[in-house]
Amino acid sequence: MTYLSPIIGLALALIAGAIMFSFLGKPPLGALYAYFIEPVSEMWSVHELLIKAAPLILMGAGLCVCYQSNNWNIGAEGQMIMGGMAGSILPVMFPQIAGPFVLPAMLIMGVLGGMAYAAIPALLKTKFKTNEILTSLMLVYIAQLFLDWTVRGAWRNPQGLNFPETRRFDDFARIAEMMPADGRANFGFVIAIVVALAIWVMMAKSMKGFQVKVIGASPKAARFAGFDAKKMVFFAFLLAGATAGLAGIVEVAGASGQLRTTISPGYGFTAIIVAFLGRLNPIGAIVAGLVLALTFLGGEAAQISLGVSDKVARVFQGLILFFVLACDTLILYRIRLVFSAKPASQKGAA
Repeated sequence: MTYLSPIIGLALALIAGAIMFSFLGKPPLGALYAYFIEPVSEMWSVHELLIKAAPLILMGAGLCVCYQSNNWNIGAEGQMIMGGMAGSILPVMFPQIAGPFVLPAMLIMGVLGGMAYAAIPALLKTKFKTNEILTSLMLVYIAQLFLDWTVRGAWRNPQGLNFPETRRFDDFARIAEMMPADGRANFGFVIAIVVALAIWVMMAKSMKGFQVKVIGASPKAARFAGFDAKKMVFFAFLLAGATAGLAGIVEVAGASGQLRTTISPGYGFTAIIVAFLGRLNPIGAIVAGLVLALTFLGGEAAQISLGVSDKVARVFQGLILFFVLACDTLILYRIRLVFSAKPASQKGAA
């Protein structure tokens, strides 16, 4: 039942989605077809699916480690933004620098940018015992505003007809496409798969992965074994920040080819659903990332064919998370209604 839980949750989300479409005055089966089947009916749309899945897989795999260690990083969206900005420093501020080393340097700088931003809630938690859910979430909005201010200001392209965007990256600063003749999918998807597999190996085969599981499952046992919980906070946040920052520069240097006022349509928040739908397993995050990428692509297709709002995609994602967590709760716990009677002494006093 543990392995069936995500499947049951997805099925219930589809049923709830059909009911939602009927209330919106749309044919339920036709809407679900437009949402989940139509987007992958052609090769170019499969390429778009891979583009959207890459950042979700990267961030979902990193968040799996965070959540298994009982560290609640909700700020992957902000870490993705800062990674995309850090990785864009070379092609935006130093366009005269050219060569095959530029793209690897951009990827490394993106990783470091995400790690640096993720270190802030980790430091606040270990030094001041602040709630990492609130701090990591609030930092998302700071990152969004900082990106908007930068792109509209110092980094705006002087030849961009006053649009809020940077200059286009040169070819040596772009991630190459896998099959240019068929679609836009680039090797960012391959990077995401490799990173997710590496994190899975770390979690399954290394002592660090064992420490993550022990600290998350039983902090008292972890202290008895000599595992440092504070170091684990930094490790989990820095790893999640690294994957989020890498996702940011993969998105910017891959599909976008330039920095704009928005890097993602909410990939960082959707990655939370990816982590839980994948059972907090990096391999499961690969499958879940493809499923959630389909909801983004299906939402765009549904807007065109059905005339529904783009918020419908967010509703579907929320339904998936709700039903998956609800199924987990009903499978792992037995719910009982307990009615406690008043003690006899209270009855006498009454």
